[in-house]
Amino acid sequence: MRRLVRFVLAGAVLAPGLALAEVQPHRAEYVLRLGVAANAPSIGVAVQDLSLDCSGWRLKRDIKTEIALTASWKMSLASKLDGHEPKGGNAFRYTTVQVQNGSEREFKGRVQRQGGDLKAEIVQPGGSPNQFVLPPPTLMPVAGVNHLIERLQANAANFPTLMFDAELLGDALLIEVTEQQRDQLRPARPADKPLTAPKGKSWPVFMTFTRGRQQDTRPLFSVAAQVFDNGVFDRLTIETGLVTVTADLQALEMRPLPNCPRS
Repeated sequence: MRRLVRFVLAGAVLAPGLALAEVQPHRAEYVLRLGVAANAPSIGVAVQDLSLDCSGWRLKRDIKTEIALTASWKMSLASKLDGHEPKGGNAFRYTTVQVQNGSEREFKGRVQRQGGDLKAEIVQPGGSPNQFVLPPPTLMPVAGVNHLIERLQANAANFPTLMFDAELLGDALLIEVTEQQRDQLRPARPADKPLTAPKGKSWPVFMTFTRGRQQDTRPLFSVAAQVFDNGVFDRLTIETGLVTVTADLQALEMRPLPNCPRS
């Protein structure tokens, strides 16, 4: 069950070189619900805060949920991610704190491209560092979303992406992306407060997530979402096989780009 919960938390809000469009600094707030019904119960909130300065990206994600699968069985969950990705996407350092029913666990990790290798070191609670080599094409979180946007702009109907995941596995995830038709996008719920959509183009997509190094054939989970060309996600539907969790954008603040000297 703990692993299932981590699937849900990692999938709820996904993870984010200059192109025609790219990820922009922003703060997005989401309401999480159990199921896809219009009156599905709220089970928590998620906040993604993505900022940019002249040294690179700062990614902060804060997810809080309380899931009641039966009248007598409830689970309180929280996940906090604080990570830094330099410009160029050749490294990622992060801390993840997860709390389940009051029990806290902290993970620290770093990923660094060194020559032709992409090396990772993950420190789990009470354990020695786990060191391993990731597949060379693995992208860091922000670079991965930029790649997703670029491929969608290029009218790629389906494509794979390897992205490092700091919350679920602490490892590479293989994401198979397929663009969908507009009428396949889950509609907004009547109960949600009106929100002005981000400016620019967007695409409805369906994504399956499997382990990137083991190349498992069975997906861990899948996510349907609306992806905007500034890196904002909305109308997320996360399917784990046992439960369905949805995330809908409730508040959005776009932030200006920093004025950095040219190198």
